[in-house]
Amino acid sequence: DRDSDSDDNVKFEWESDGEAEPSSAPAFRNSDAPGPSTLANEEVPSTALIEEYVAMGFPKEIVVKGMKEIGHSDADALLELILTYQALGADDAVGNCSTSGCAPQSVEEVDDDDDLDFENWDGDDDDVGGRGTNCDDPGDEDFLQEMSQKDKKINSLVGMGFAEDEANIAIRRCGVDADLCVLVDSISASLVAGDFNSRNISDHQVMDRCFDSFGGRKKARLMEESKKRRMQYAQGSGPSFAGSHDEPTRIPDPMVGFNLPSDRKPSMTRMLPEQAIGPPFFYFQNVARAPRGAWTTISKKFYDIQPEFVDSKYFCAASRESGYIHNLPIENREALLPFPPKTVFDAFPHYKKWWPSWDPRRQLNCLQASVATAKFTDQIQRALARSGNPSVQKHVVDECKTWDLVWVGKNKVAQLEPDEMESLLGFPRDHTRGIVKTERYRSLANSFQVDTVAYHLSVLRDMFPNGVNVLSLSTGIGGGVVALHRLGIRMRTVVSVEKGETNRRVFNGWWDQTHQTGKLVEIADLKSLTNERIASLVGRFGGFDLVIGGSQGEQSGLLYDYPRILDAIKSAMARM
Repeated sequence: DRDSDSDDNVKFEWESDGEAEPSSAPAFRNSDAPGPSTLANEEVPSTALIEEYVAMGFPKEIVVKGMKEIGHSDADALLELILTYQALGADDAVGNCSTSGCAPQSVEEVDDDDDLDFENWDGDDDDVGGRGTNCDDPGDEDFLQEMSQKDKKINSLVGMGFAEDEANIAIRRCGVDADLCVLVDSISASLVAGDFNSRNISDHQVMDRCFDSFGGRKKARLMEESKKRRMQYAQGSGPSFAGSHDEPTRIPDPMVGFNLPSDRKPSMTRMLPEQAIGPPFFYFQNVARAPRGAWTTISKKFYDIQPEFVDSKYFCAASRESGYIHNLPIENREALLPFPPKTVFDAFPHYKKWWPSWDPRRQLNCLQASVATAKFTDQIQRALARSGNPSVQKHVVDECKTWDLVWVGKNKVAQLEPDEMESLLGFPRDHTRGIVKTERYRSLANSFQVDTVAYHLSVLRDMFPNGVNVLSLSTGIGGGVVALHRLGIRMRTVVSVEKGETNRRVFNGWWDQTHQTGKLVEIADLKSLTNERIASLVGRFGGFDLVIGGSQGEQSGLLYDYPRILDAIKSAMARM
């Protein structure tokens, strides 16, 4: 039985499960582990920023020396210092770097070489991106290496659809060595917490935007535009950011939640405020690595309940760090049986044949929407075929961690298939089949890890032997409801609020294929769930036993709607 207020029944489009080009990985670059930055209290500039000055005709070594001397947030002061160095003479300014050996490259030449960076690198060349200089100062090379690492990650994040300023802030928050999936989680968490409305945009971030907009134009126009931009921000016409302490949320290590299935010690006890005691029970999930203060903000919206931080690597062969705020009991939890595989080789034994001894991974790092292109994986194969240098191997492992690549042949890596992601996340095989491959990756990347969620929800099984009424808010492809089904908990009613048409189609297919006997009500727009409509639904179904919501980065507005909806449900149920 099903109700729907969406227009799915009048829309029919052919979609294939074909190989649509996914969000791509960047070209493989030479980026050995970066040394510490020589800049004090300022983020490392991007390659593009340095190349802007090079395109004006300044030698790269002078530009780097100037940035190391005073940073790059004050463009006027930096330009003045560079001009001073030039007036003194390159030899005096830079040392033993000859001007003839420091001829500037054009931006176009740098861009054209990007795809060749890794191919021409054998691990012994310390030059950044394979482009050498005649400078002998190792400090410059450390500086450029860290700059290149940061620039590479910014390019990856921008390629995923994030704004460059968001990428810059995430790297400043988590560090240049943070894995790409951690940076993605951090940006998503910032959006969820509304953190971009409470940040202080620094001068160097404004300058990054200015330089990124102008290619190789003349310095006079560049400086004029940068001054205009800074004036706009000062007058309040740019983004309004306040507060300067943008650091990662402190989360427990290890992230084991309140207890794990393997724990032999008694569960911890916690006291909930009276107004938070269920039913209705609520369960709100978000990425763990949020900016400092984000989880405090979320907790305040949920009766000051402290989040339960859990890494899914304790439940499956892939890591997914999440925080859960809920009012469920934490005693007498039970894990789904059989226990899912905890290592890659247990989950996919066929990969062990080609897995090199120098790749220490036994679990996958994180599952994300962006995937590596065939060109990218081919570059890895050709590089390994040419060289077995440990530096090359280390770099390959780093990229395999970033993109969750697995070994499918000699020197050959490939992306996980969607059905393998389904297995790791606890969904039935082919749960997302029938939609385009890129959408499968995206939907799975933004889903719950079913085994983790089921462990938390298992306490409902004895509490509601006759079944539950569920309100599901923006859970994507239905991970919460799938968890209840796998626990054997009957769903008398599910009101599913989901904006994504593709996600609704996936969930509909699962509902039909599992022969659910309860009633499914579909609502496409969260905003249409007014207090009056909530009261009507409560009266129609006799209230809700569980309100579950959240996802891995989508539906950032849910944080503001969820508490409102929860309060409306509690008020309506109190009047029953």
